[in-house]
Amino acid sequence: MKHTLSLLAFASVIALSSCNEYNTVQKSADIDLRYEMAKQYFFDGHYERARLLFDGLILSTRGTDRGQECLYLLAMTYFKDKDYDKASETFKKYYESYPKGYYNEDARLYAGWSLLMNTPEPILDQTDTYKAITEFTKFIEAMPQSKYREQAEKGIFDLQDKLIEKEYATAKLYYDLGTYFGNCTEGGSNYQACIVTAQNAISDYPYSPRREDFAILVLRAKFDLAAQSVESRKAERYQTAAEEYYAFQNEYPESKFMKRANELYEKAKPYIKVESAQ
Repeated sequence: MKHTLSLLAFASVIALSSCNEYNTVQKSADIDLRYEMAKQYFFDGHYERARLLFDGLILSTRGTDRGQECLYLLAMTYFKDKDYDKASETFKKYYESYPKGYYNEDARLYAGWSLLMNTPEPILDQTDTYKAITEFTKFIEAMPQSKYREQAEKGIFDLQDKLIEKEYATAKLYYDLGTYFGNCTEGGSNYQACIVTAQNAISDYPYSPRREDFAILVLRAKFDLAAQSVESRKAERYQTAAEEYYAFQNEYPESKFMKRANELYEKAKPYIKVESAQ
């Protein structure tokens, strides 16, 4: 018991000593001391202490080599502490303040990577995802020969996958809502909304691994839209659905969805024949 208390007392003394040291450094007028200790705290993983010291050095070191290092490491403290909004903002401030700075390339990459780390699940608002794509795109345009180009491109692809999942979830939701008209305005249709959303996604992301999933949603929505139409519109809409079926069959002859596509087409045949005969 006494041994445990001794260890706790020793730890308290060390912590108090460390705290006193930090307070002394923070209040010091010696810029050299604060600069060196800020770096020491950073490399020791004491990011909050390092951040406060770096932040206090920004104005007094602006325009110097120390100034750009302080600003870059300030951004890194935010990144290490997972405050990605502030990290991206500070990395951007660095490369705008020091366009030819020593850390310019790294800062540009991290500005995008911080935003990527902050992006939400696909079902949520994707504003930060678009911002991250923009930041990575600006990086590639500014530094096409960068050693980090592949990382930036991977970042863009990963972010686009998230946007694709968002679009798929939206299109699928419209399809699942089906004939529910509570969320439709001005005579709109959930099936029509599904078709537009899925077709736009195919156009925007032509090489997406979800392309076939979007295509079958369009196909199913067109057949279901025809099925729930008034009798005078059925033939026209079934014919449109049939054309979608032919296109799907040509592009995905071995599709796992082909059985369902064939079933929909067979059910629609009487209406398609009527349309073709007119």
